[in-house]
This record gives sequence, structure tokens and C-alpha cells, in this order.
Amino acid sequence: MDREKIKELLENVKAGKIDITEALGNLKSFPYEDMGFAKIDTHRDLRKGFPEVILCAGKTPEQITEIIGRLLSEDKFVMATKVKKEVYEAIRNVRRDAVYYEIAGIVTIGQRNRRKTEKTVLVVSAGTSDLPIAEEAAVTAEVMGNTVERLYDVGVAGVHRLLDNRDKLFHTNVIVVVAGMEGALASIVGGLADKPVIAVPTSVGYGASFGGLAALLTMLNCCAPGVVVVNIDNGFGAGYFASVINQMGEEA
Repeated sequence: MDREKIKELLENVKAGKIDITEALGNLKSFPYEDMGFAKIDTHRDLRKGFPEVILCAGKTPEQITEIIGRLLSEDKFVMATKVKKEVYEAIRNVRRDAVYYEIAGIVTIGQRNRRKTEKTVLVVSAGTSDLPIAEEAAVTAEVMGNTVERLYDVGVAGVHRLLDNRDKLFHTNVIVVVAGMEGALASIVGGLADKPVIAVPTSVGYGASFGGLAALLTMLNCCAPGVVVVNIDNGFGAGYFASVINQMGEEA
């Protein structure tokens, strides 16, 4: 149940349109609803300002569509991450209005009525192979109401590509850096910009990259101050955190 529904419920109680017993019935799922295979956090939007997001990895299409249906009965908006094409098709069979961001692996249903921030989030990727995670971060931040700019394929193997675009680093509010291989790009960006940097290691790389572990360790050992690190391939977490930083001080 989102803020507007709770506000409407309380106003109806105050106006005598419904009694307290009925209002309590409407709140019976507080703070979650047990579906057996999942416990739906129905009040996350109220607490956090953004509803629960469905991680589709590891869930069946049937479980995902059932969760979506339950969440949409409480809120006007649902977001799902790590969505493969076949899962999107299953979602679209029950919700024709589902929007699929294929590169990012994100599905949204419904609308969030929130104005875009004037301050920007800049998402930087080392290589084209990092695009799925970079787009996951960028789309997440956009969906959460942020103005997002992108600077892709500017990794350290050709660092002049980054330096040619350094003005973008200087004129943004938060930077998300997405890199696989050895993950050095976050250190360079952190050393150039006076902005908070959120580093995202990806599983892109050859044998000794160990599925992103090498990039993760490089980013954790970053010598540049002002850099924080999320887990391997966690573009969603980076985009969410960037949004939290970017919207501090903004009117909700």
C-alpha cells in the first residue's frame, strides 16, 4: 500500500465513509503478505520511497507473474530486474503494458508520477561488454526519477577517450563506474572528479578475472578517496544508491 492509498484510507475514516474495522481490514497485510513461496513487502514504498523490486533470477515465470499481480494490487508501479527475454514474454502475456529494457534486463509496469531531478547521475562504462550492467544502473536511476547521462566505452586501454570527456565528470552530481577485466577505471575516475563515485565490478573478462572477482578486489583497494563499491554485476544496487545520493535535498 503506497502513501496515497493510506492517505485516502485515513481521510475516508475521518469523513465517516468507512469505519475503523474496515480500515483495519484494509491494513491487514501490514507490513508484508505471505504468498507461501514469497513474502511481499507491501509497505516498502511507504518506508523507502520506492516499492519492492522483483529480482527475477532464480524465480519461475509463474512465480514472477503472481508476484507482479499481487504488487500491482497494492501499488501503481512494478519494476523487475535480471529479466530474460522469455520471462518478459511470460509477463507480457498477463500485462500487455509491460515495458522491456532488453539490454538492461529490466521490466516496468505502470507509471511513477515523479518529476526528473535537475541534478544528474553519470553512468560510465569501461567497455561495450559492460553495457548490460551499465544500462541496468542507468535505467534504474531513470525509473527512480533522476536525470541520467551516459559515457560508454572509455576504459583504461584507451584512457584518452575518458579524458576527452572529462567535462562530463566535472558537471554531474553522482558517478557510477562500471568495469570488468581488472576494474581500474573506478580509480581513475575517482582521482579526477570531486563527486561521489559508485564502482560496479562486472563478470566480464578472461580466466584470471575470476568472474569479476579481480575487478571487485581492485575497486575495493582503490587508492582514490570517495569511491564506494557494490557487488559484482549489481547495476541495480548502484543505480538505486546513486538515486538516493542524487535526490538528497530534493522535494519528494
